[in-house]
Amino acid sequence: MIRVAITQGDTNGIGYEVIFKALSDPAILELCTPIIYGSPKVAAYHRKALNMQANFSIIADASEAQDGRVNMLNTTDEEVKVDLGSPTPESARAARAALDRAALDWESGLFDVLVSAPCTAEALGEAASVGAYLAQRSEPAPKVLTICQNGGLQLAVLAPESPIDQLSTYITKENVTAAATLFYQSLKRDLRINNPRMALLAFNPTPGKEEQEVLTPVTDELREQKVYAFGPFAADEFFGQGQYTSFDGVLAMYHDQGLIPFKLLSEGSGIELTTGLKGVLTSAAHGPAFDIAGKGTADERALRNAIYTAIDACRARADYDEPLANPLKKLYHERRDDSEKVRFKAPAAPKAE
Repeated sequence: MIRVAITQGDTNGIGYEVIFKALSDPAILELCTPIIYGSPKVAAYHRKALNMQANFSIIADASEAQDGRVNMLNTTDEEVKVDLGSPTPESARAARAALDRAALDWESGLFDVLVSAPCTAEALGEAASVGAYLAQRSEPAPKVLTICQNGGLQLAVLAPESPIDQLSTYITKENVTAAATLFYQSLKRDLRINNPRMALLAFNPTPGKEEQEVLTPVTDELREQKVYAFGPFAADEFFGQGQYTSFDGVLAMYHDQGLIPFKLLSEGSGIELTTGLKGVLTSAAHGPAFDIAGKGTADERALRNAIYTAIDACRARADYDEPLANPLKKLYHERRDDSEKVRFKAPAAPKAE
């Protein structure tokens, strides 16, 4: 059974509600062994507040996780006060403590994939995402890319969330090439797409410096390297005319350009898959939703999809990596005797007697 670690997220948000709802599907326990990293007391508080039936077994170490049941691992010794609907420094620390403990156990190989429930930026410090936060623990820190996924749409964003007047500084050949290559590899390795077609969105509404000097040359160079990238495409026509349906991956240049159409199309069921880490990391493509915390109305589809995607990606990576791990040795040796030259060499003149 694949072991799936699930971090609790912000304890004042909808994390436990969507976790309990997602794990209530009996099919999940037939596919994996879930381990919730969080606080049993906080989990019990949410269960009572939501009047939900949610059973879990408390374990002291991830190695004790048992198949066929929901396992709960305590990640903090502090008493965590729950104030539903209000982000607090205490709830951010609780979310970070769960991530830190899960990261240690992941490095020790105690589970296979990680699914993070939604947390706030305060829990991640200077990191832009959970993937970036976990990447900082490695030396050197790997480059990571978050892929937003919903059905047939896979979308990644090049520039981090930054002021608009700073976005153009991220549009460089090195950044675009690195992101597109990482995206392309993940489409093949994690999502089983053999020959993915990738679209790059334009930075400007009409072609400008970034398109002429960076994006167009990069797409040409990528295709020469057998990375099937096309564009740049104007974002309004690309989504408005449904052109995105012809591509397996879409690389947007900045947050609003990509995430606004993605969230409209995903209707709350989208997930995020982080590539670049040693293991598979997924999460729901939404935040802690403090405005509805404790009301019992949260939609668990995104977190359930994140769990299923993590399981599928784990299996896909194993299938992709296995034949590459032990390639067959050459069954012949190249001859370097210039045999072709010998073959076409003029016959030597007969020796005089």
